[in-house]
Amino acid sequence: MSASEEVKGLVPFTRESLEFMKQHIAKKHSEEYEKEDLKPSTDLEVGKELPFAYGNLSPGMVSEPLEDVDPYYKNKNNFMVLNKKRTIFRFNATSIWCTLSPFSSTRGTTIKVLVHPFFRLLILFSVLTDCILMTMINLPNMGSTLENTLLGIYTFEIAVKLIARGTWAGPFSFFGDPWNWLDFSVTLFELITRYSPLNFISILNVVRTLRILKIIPLNQGLKSLMGILIHRVKKLTGAIILTLLFLSIFSIIGMQLFMGHLKHKCFRWPQENENETLQNRTGNPYYIRETENFYYLEGERDALLCGNGTDAGRCPEGYVCIKTGTNPDCGYTNFDNFGWALLALFRLMTQDYPEALYHQILYASGKSYMIFFVVVSFWFAFYMTSLFLGIFAMAYEEEKHTAAEKAKKIEPKFQQTLNELQEGKEAAKTKPIQIELKKRLSISMSTCVDMSDDAALRHETELKESRKKCPLCWYRFAKTFLIWNCSPCWLKLKEFVHMIIMDPFADLAITICIILNIIFLALEHYPMSEEMSHFLDIGNLVFIGIFVAEMILKIIAMHPYGYFQVGWNIFDSVIVFLGLVEFFLANIEGMASFQSFRLLRIFKLAKYWTTFKILMLTLNNSLMALKNVVLLLFTFTFFSAVLGLKVFGGRYKEHVCHINKDCLLPRWHMHDFFHSYLSVFRILCGEWIETLWDCLEVADRFTCIPFYLMVILIGNLLIFYLFLALVSSFSSYEAAATEEHDEAKNLQLAITRIKKGINYVFFKTLCKKRNIPKETKENVNDMYVKENISDHTLSELSNTQDFLHDKEKFSGTEKNTVTENESQSLIPSPSVSETVPIASGESDIENPDNKEIQSKSGDGSSKEKVKQSSSSECSTVDIAISEEEEVIHGHEKPKHLKNDYGQRSSSGQISKDTKKRRIWQNIRKTCWKIVENNLFKCFIGLVTLLSTGALALEDIYIDQRKTIKILLEYADMIFTYIFILEMLLKWMAYGFKAYFTNAWHRLDFMVVIVFCLSLIGKSQEGLKPLISIKFLRALRVLSQFEKMKVVVRGLIKTSLPAVDVFLVCLLVWLFFSTLGVNLFAGKFYECIDQTSGMRFPTSEIVNKTECESLVFNESVSWENAKLNFDNVGNGFLSLLQVATFNGWISIMDSAVDSVTVNMQPAFEVNIYMYCYFINFIILGLFLPLSMLIGAIIANFNKHKIKQGESNIFITVKQKKQYRGLKKLMYEDSQRPIPRPGNKFQGFIFDLVTNRVFNIIIMIFICLQAITVMIQSDEQSIQMETTLHWINFVFILLFTGECILKLISFHYYYFTIGWNIFDFMVVVLSITGILLTEMVGYYFVPPSLVQLLLFSRIIHILRHGKGPKVFHNLLIPLMLSLPALLNFSLLIFLVMFIYAIFGMYNFAYVKYEAGINDVSNFETFGSSMLCLFQVTIFAGWDGMLDAIFNSKWSDCDPDKINPGTQVRGDCGNPYVGISYFVSYICISWLIIVNMYIVVIMEFFSIASKNKAKTLSEDDFRKFFQVWKRFDPDRTQYIDSSKLSDFAASLDPPLLMVKPNKVQLIAMDLPMAVGDRIHCLDILLAFTKRVLGNDVRMEKVISEIESGFVSANPFKITYEPITTTLKRKQEAVSATIIQRAYKSYRLRQNDKNTAGVPMIDGDRDVQAMKENVYFEEKSKIQSQI
Repeated sequence: MSASEEVKGLVPFTRESLEFMKQHIAKKHSEEYEKEDLKPSTDLEVGKELPFAYGNLSPGMVSEPLEDVDPYYKNKNNFMVLNKKRTIFRFNATSIWCTLSPFSSTRGTTIKVLVHPFFRLLILFSVLTDCILMTMINLPNMGSTLENTLLGIYTFEIAVKLIARGTWAGPFSFFGDPWNWLDFSVTLFELITRYSPLNFISILNVVRTLRILKIIPLNQGLKSLMGILIHRVKKLTGAIILTLLFLSIFSIIGMQLFMGHLKHKCFRWPQENENETLQNRTGNPYYIRETENFYYLEGERDALLCGNGTDAGRCPEGYVCIKTGTNPDCGYTNFDNFGWALLALFRLMTQDYPEALYHQILYASGKSYMIFFVVVSFWFAFYMTSLFLGIFAMAYEEEKHTAAEKAKKIEPKFQQTLNELQEGKEAAKTKPIQIELKKRLSISMSTCVDMSDDAALRHETELKESRKKCPLCWYRFAKTFLIWNCSPCWLKLKEFVHMIIMDPFADLAITICIILNIIFLALEHYPMSEEMSHFLDIGNLVFIGIFVAEMILKIIAMHPYGYFQVGWNIFDSVIVFLGLVEFFLANIEGMASFQSFRLLRIFKLAKYWTTFKILMLTLNNSLMALKNVVLLLFTFTFFSAVLGLKVFGGRYKEHVCHINKDCLLPRWHMHDFFHSYLSVFRILCGEWIETLWDCLEVADRFTCIPFYLMVILIGNLLIFYLFLALVSSFSSYEAAATEEHDEAKNLQLAITRIKKGINYVFFKTLCKKRNIPKETKENVNDMYVKENISDHTLSELSNTQDFLHDKEKFSGTEKNTVTENESQSLIPSPSVSETVPIASGESDIENPDNKEIQSKSGDGSSKEKVKQSSSSECSTVDIAISEEEEVIHGHEKPKHLKNDYGQRSSSGQISKDTKKRRIWQNIRKTCWKIVENNLFKCFIGLVTLLSTGALALEDIYIDQRKTIKILLEYADMIFTYIFILEMLLKWMAYGFKAYFTNAWHRLDFMVVIVFCLSLIGKSQEGLKPLISIKFLRALRVLSQFEKMKVVVRGLIKTSLPAVDVFLVCLLVWLFFSTLGVNLFAGKFYECIDQTSGMRFPTSEIVNKTECESLVFNESVSWENAKLNFDNVGNGFLSLLQVATFNGWISIMDSAVDSVTVNMQPAFEVNIYMYCYFINFIILGLFLPLSMLIGAIIANFNKHKIKQGESNIFITVKQKKQYRGLKKLMYEDSQRPIPRPGNKFQGFIFDLVTNRVFNIIIMIFICLQAITVMIQSDEQSIQMETTLHWINFVFILLFTGECILKLISFHYYYFTIGWNIFDFMVVVLSITGILLTEMVGYYFVPPSLVQLLLFSRIIHILRHGKGPKVFHNLLIPLMLSLPALLNFSLLIFLVMFIYAIFGMYNFAYVKYEAGINDVSNFETFGSSMLCLFQVTIFAGWDGMLDAIFNSKWSDCDPDKINPGTQVRGDCGNPYVGISYFVSYICISWLIIVNMYIVVIMEFFSIASKNKAKTLSEDDFRKFFQVWKRFDPDRTQYIDSSKLSDFAASLDPPLLMVKPNKVQLIAMDLPMAVGDRIHCLDILLAFTKRVLGNDVRMEKVISEIESGFVSANPFKITYEPITTTLKRKQEAVSATIIQRAYKSYRLRQNDKNTAGVPMIDGDRDVQAMKENVYFEEKSKIQSQI
């Protein structure tokens, strides 16, 4: 509905209305033109409530046909029906296809039934009941009766809808809604199955699960959301195709590299007369007979893989590596054909259990193939995730923008109605009680506000609905009993209590109590002494008492009525009530669970913590706005769980022996609903491959793989949408307008008073110590300021401030000086980087009155002097001697003042000091020249890299390589001396103050100290541990390379302001960790058989006492799980593993098996403890992660705006590269190749440049890729021969293409990079074929030639050759490359530092869990392999598990390590925890910012396209298209080509066909020959885009001046006409011709008037006249 249209009332739909509608529709069809830009009103959509602007709904209009109030549907042959709730329904008015008339009584009755709210409630209740029944494995006795009843209800619903809506009579008919198709199909299938002899019960159970989806159309919000998501999926089409393309490419590469490699195993070749029993067997009966001779690692299910490569895995002595048996993981992990390779690559892309596949390939093929995993697991997964997140984010922002625009249009329209209703209510209300009047008025306002979709109005409505009116008796009761104004004494007491409890210090005391209570809650642990337990109990009672007293005092001060009006007070009262209940029920058995409610006290802190409160409010508002998304996600999860139960539930029971040797159901299955739901939840968490293997064992791949793909794709789609919506909300949380509560203000006020008191005391103490006469001090200060102002740099004079300024700083005044933040940040201050300060006497002698003196220079005049003289002579070499003399005297005078106020020394002494000063200055100038020289900087950078790289050589084999060890020792000494010398030179050049002001110099100083300490550690035996800090030497690389420095600065800018949000997230984790301690402390202990490593069943061991009393106790131990909840610290570590989905399965297993303290765990005895982890993943991981990332994005955008919308993670030089890269991506850099003059060559040139030729070549490339896809391991010889010859044919075809292009392009062929690439592919392919024939397949495998040919598939991504959507999707990634390069360098440096640290601390850790001969810290390469795993959050739990071995039972601290003096193979748990946790946090922060950079590129591109403006890229694209239409560069094109040219442009200059009328209306000047100039077209198109924009004149003038400067030899032209005039001339000529023809025709008619005409002649004559009049009308319309 347009905003200008007048709102009319409701009109009944009658037969006259139907007749009028039909006439209007017929009239509209007969007209040639009709109204445009008429769209359905968003406020009048089906399912929404009719706005009150259309008047009241009389009882006679309820459930009756009404004329549609939406102008769009006025003439669409339908009518509208409203129910009592004013909900809009629409029906078709046509009576076709078995549709009754709208005035039929039967149809009217069914319409009344359909629109009645009870009917929808009945259907919803039936669906929910059906959902409950579908979750049951064994139905109750009444189950079949209930199912039949529900079937009857569904049948009745379909019958009602068919009669009321008609079958197929329009968009509002029964079959016009796709949801009705689904409902009809399911119901019909169920009817046929139940009442027919066919046995389709199993299929019926699966089909019935689709009925769960009926919840979506029953909720209008869910139905609308589904439409939005489907629209979003359409936008993802290009991304999905690109993802499949990349997956296919990497799958083919994986096939060629690893096909058949995973079948290589270590095989024991049987010896003659061998009777020895083989060790290391799993005893698994499902392997073939030869598996008895395979080698198995302890605890592994699959045999040890090996390879024949130089760096592949080696077999133990007595075993050989042969290809035999099946692939690992039940044969499902391999690259033997395209299908399994695609599954493996999809697994790597989703990063599910990648470390297992990673290790398998490295064992079977070699460590050099790590490159493949780095590309796929990190970069490919990163880009694909960024791609989908970016598109989703753009779509969500567009949706928000559209909603905001709708709200702006709706708000003014309905505000007037709102005011009128308010006035009417005020006039109508005559009740005497003012409270009642306000309440009723608020209700009318909230009812009217519901018409708007605006978020602010909706929030206002919720606030006012929370204060809805109550019965009059309640107000009387409240006034009598809840407002305590008894007597004057009571009022005095109330005032006194109010003064105390509302005092700021009272709130501060309560806050301190809350913090102390949190500390007490976190102190609980297991085992805990009785004294500690008693201490915590006493503390709990004290805190309960404090909170009870707070509540009572506030009730006294505020009255109960006022107290309970505040939400936080209600929360406090609930906490107090639960605390009292816990106190009184403490001694009752089974009531210990009330202790967990203590943890709610943690959230009392939000009352006083503004950030916490804002985040909670933002979260609440976001979830309320996103409730439909949450409901849809839960519905899909429930549907998937029920579908899995119905499809796979029975099969898990039947084929359980295939997945468990004891034929018992495993932990993860789908035999019952709860386990099925858990399996689906695990899939949505990204862990799906292991459950898929089990599913493939019990079912077939044609049901398992589609089911898993459905859950992964649709589930992640919904999760991404919800996540981005939350991040978008939290990214603007700072802008949320929230009123601070009195408690928060009081807390700030109390802290302010304390600061004032401390400052006052300190000031008084300081004044007593200073007894200098005032006059003397002022004289000294004046002389010092005048004469010694050049003695210090700007930073020295401005950073040091007097204490007297603290008062001004506190009151909010700011000084125009260099701030302390600048001096402490990693960004050097301008005064430090641009000047070379010289301090008096090297600043070694400080003036005792320095503070007073510098404070005197704080006024404006002094600042001006400081700015002029802050730079010393060493800041440049071109300083005049006179200036030096001035500065020298300026340095000397304060020294004399210091010794004797006002005395002067002799001239000889001044001359002598001047010479010394000049020598000193020359020395410092020389030092400054050295340190600022580029060669010196390059030398220091090279030495830094060498010293850093030398650390990588100090592995466990360094003692065996004596020469290298000696060289490294000498190199360390040389590096140390060089860096010490550099430091001394910088001290001389810059001075101490300037050197230590710069944070990068401080970092260099710290590294020099590290060098010195490491040398000292080598020289003295007792200080050897100092050698381990050598890894810090690599930090010096940061200060030497600007690309890393800019990333570090950016990370600090985006991360430090988010510390508050991080602390809030940490508080949420503290809640869950403390709750875990309450639930699981001391319950993870179990009795284990050390020989088998298995837990004793509860039938043998019940508790700890029985375990310790066993006779063979030496092999039995009562052990605790390494990851547990015995204290808050362990709880945090366990939650971190759950959050990273590493090792979380074993933690959950221990939790669900736990019984009580000192009791043997039993299998899933406490199964509902899974809910704890589900809640943590949702509330403790998903939501806090959204908060934190939202805060980082907010900071990123803020600093990006400050830097003029430029990327904060690239250097100034890279910004120029960014612009160049942008230009390269948007234009085709290929220069046009001249056409040869030779006819034969010209013919070939036309052939190879034809678009059809390029398409044929692309088809050949794709066909060659298909031939690679169809290969498989152990294929037949015939197949290999066929593929070999097909490959040979493709080589011939591509060679022919290359020859043709060489003939036609000549040497221009090698000016294009793509042609060089194709030429190299052809040459190498031919070489490979020849070498294969000459030396055989061993040296040149056929797969190499196929990969070379397959590499040409990259042409599909080429700009102008492949689909344009691919190029558009690659642009953000390419534009982000400079920033991503900087991030990569920083990640590599962090990995390098941590790899060296790991080599120093974990090199000799025992092989166990995640530490093996591939992943370990023995060498630098192996350490990098480990850290790469941790970077993608894979397998770090296993490494930490091995490092946890620090006891005699787990490791041997005295083990001799051959080749080194180090003893033992134990780890250090505390160092290991710090190591992995810190690395995970740092790498996560870097990777999150990488995602933000790429996603923001999507936003910048989208905002540019959305904005009504033109950029340089748009003009560049314009001229690219112009080149194709003007190859001779005449600057003119023919007017006949103008339409095609306009249709070939890119948006926003694009003009889609038909566009001739628009082009004619532009009135473009035309020169001789009907030619139009380039500049005229560009200016006209620019005016069309910009419209009446104020910037239009400026842009047009810039275009003209730029075109003239770029084309100085422009050919002058004189326009003879315009496109509009030429069209008018053509039309005029046509009219004249028609008139002349009609005149001649009439003359002929007169001449033949007497001649009789036959019927055929009459028909011809009539047809001519009709044609004439039609053409005449067309011409007139064109004019």
